[in-house]
Amino acid sequence: MSHSALSRRDVFRLFAAATAAGAMMPKEAKAQAPLPLTRNVKDALTDPDYTQKVIPWGKPLTEAELATLAILCDIILPGNGADLPMPSAIGVPDFLNEWVGAPYKDTLDDFENLRGGLAWLHSHSNALHGKRFDDLTEAQQTGILDTICDPAKAAPALAPGVRFFRRLRMLTLGGYYTHSSTWKSLGYVGNVPIAGAYPGVPDEVIKLLGLEDVTDGW
Repeated sequence: MSHSALSRRDVFRLFAAATAAGAMMPKEAKAQAPLPLTRNVKDALTDPDYTQKVIPWGKPLTEAELATLAILCDIILPGNGADLPMPSAIGVPDFLNEWVGAPYKDTLDDFENLRGGLAWLHSHSNALHGKRFDDLTEAQQTGILDTICDPAKAAPALAPGVRFFRRLRMLTLGGYYTHSSTWKSLGYVGNVPIAGAYPGVPDEVIKLLGLEDVTDGW
């Protein structure tokens, strides 16, 4: 059996031939450059900044409407000082303004109800006392609201006011008790960081759930 060996000169000759062949390949056979992106993906991998409050819609209520709402909210929930602040002091009217500015069916219905209800309230106040609701005494204001606060007892002619005031009370409560300054009055203890090791489930919670027999060592 014969063995043939390549000389060093033959190796260099083959290497040069392979290099030349590669240079002569058609351009189509080479790696293609990546196609341009069909859409702009700048910042696509950036998380949104949820620490910044962004409201993508306007606030449609006027300053006069907000002033009347402040009076109404404070009558609905008068507060008692530091533990329960007045709704106007923690921005409930502004919450209502943001709420009714949202472009959804329910919030748009609330906008029409609030704006129409405020107009009705001023008209009704003027018919009774010759003044806008804002300019009445506190006794006169509460007197009007007493006539529209209970649908079962309200006169049929007051139906627009009843519908308005009922919804306003619901929205006022929602805006008020979602503010952090009122959580304590509800017994809500969340959103509080725990320093050190986790202390475990409080005994009163275990007792409330009836888990005393299954929580040894928790």
